Amino acid sequence: MSSSYNKRHHLPNGAFRNNADLKHTHASAWNVLKWKSKAPKVKAIDYSVAQDTKTAIHKPDQKHCVWIGHATFLLQYGGLNILTDPHFSDRASPSQLIGPKRTTKPALSITQLPHIDVIVISHDHYDHLDMHSVVVLYERQRSNPPLFVVPLKVGQWLKKRGISNWVELDWWQSTSFKNWCFHAVPVQHFSGRGLKPNNTLWAGWVMECLEDSSEPYKVFFAGDTGYSDDFKNINKQFGAMDLSFIPIGAYAPRWFMKEVHVNPDEAVRIHLDVKSKRSIGMHWGSFVLTDEPMDEPPKNLEEAKAKYSLSHDEFISVAHGEIIQL
Repeated sequence: MSSSYNKRHHLPNGAFRNNADLKHTHASAWNVLKWKSKAPKVKAIDYSVAQDTKTAIHKPDQKHCVWIGHATFLLQYGGLNILTDPHFSDRASPSQLIGPKRTTKPALSITQLPHIDVIVISHDHYDHLDMHSVVVLYERQRSNPPLFVVPLKVGQWLKKRGISNWVELDWWQSTSFKNWCFHAVPVQHFSGRGLKPNNTLWAGWVMECLEDSSEPYKVFFAGDTGYSDDFKNINKQFGAMDLSFIPIGAYAPRWFMKEVHVNPDEAVRIHLDVKSKRSIGMHWGSFVLTDEPMDEPPKNLEEAKAKYSLSHDEFISVAHGEIIQL
């Protein structure tokens, strides 16, 4: 995609920033300690997992998606199998001995997956870019590996782990694979899994399938984000979305999380901004990452849908492993 957008998000030191000017409440070490010192103990919930998924995903010519958990979706459409932010480990952490532990197992294991054609990564946080998962997915298909489509500098991280089949994109850049086109778009978040914050880029993804018609089927994967004007700009560039994967969890306390994590009300506003025909809530129900009760996001989503007069099926929360026909 040729773009007239500037590179304001590039900093002189090689790091990145958001389009909006933020207070960076989430980046203050003092605020992290303040949050942690007052954080309530959140009850872990082990959600049931749909059992009919394993057979359905291996049937040919499917047009559906499956929520595996957190931000991991299997999208089967237009002849491709696409995986978003694959996370299959027990913890969202640099170590499997400590850190946030998965409360609900993934709806599918890596060995139960079909051949994966494309893996889309939104950013490098441990609950979205899991080293064990991506390495195993690559090694499992070494003779015909998936294409990893990632934001700037995340490909270099993959290279250090022995993964060579990747494409790095800046915001508003695109790459094509068979009958699909993948566009990196700005969302409001941050990155970092080491000593250099924001040293890799974060992104949402607009994925377009040119199948049998001149009008592409458009899927928006928001990754992890706070609410911003970016979503209106995405709509201006691409028009209405057919399907969107939008986070609805990990938003409390608001004084700390608001800039980088949307709540269900803001998630519905994203749905409206990108004019999505259908949206599915994600980023809840798999890990205890923040202060809201684990079962609160889908309840608050229903309240937000009523507030904005959305129909029941327009923005849904689903069970882990549930198959959504497209």
